[in-house]
Amino acid sequence: MKLPIQLDETSRSPIYHQIEEQIKALIVSGHLEPGSSLPSIRVMSKDLACSVITTKRAYHNLEEKGLIRTLQGKGTFVADVDTGARQHFKEETVERGLLQAIAMGRQHNYSDAELLKLFERLLNK
Repeated sequence: MKLPIQLDETSRSPIYHQIEEQIKALIVSGHLEPGSSLPSIRVMSKDLACSVITTKRAYHNLEEKGLIRTLQGKGTFVADVDTGARQHFKEETVERGLLQAIAMGRQHNYSDAELLKLFERLLNK
């Protein structure tokens, strides 16, 4: 199974973090159901044209967060994440993106009112 992960070589975000965030989004949004098999680290590395170490780090971080589990000799699978944890991960991710957008707006001297107006306009598109 090839996951729909897109890496941005020009991003300031490390590759392992991009992989981690995109897999996390697929899990918490329900696109990857509990028990779903994930590609092996080697296969994922080959598909994304990145190092095994990079993919291993992303998988390790996801496993530490309880989003995936690895069974020796069987593979890596999506963990059964309870609704509360799912909601927490979703809010955390969206909040981080919004904070980055606010910081960028302030760097461009937008007022809070201008940022809110822009956000509402984009939200209604």
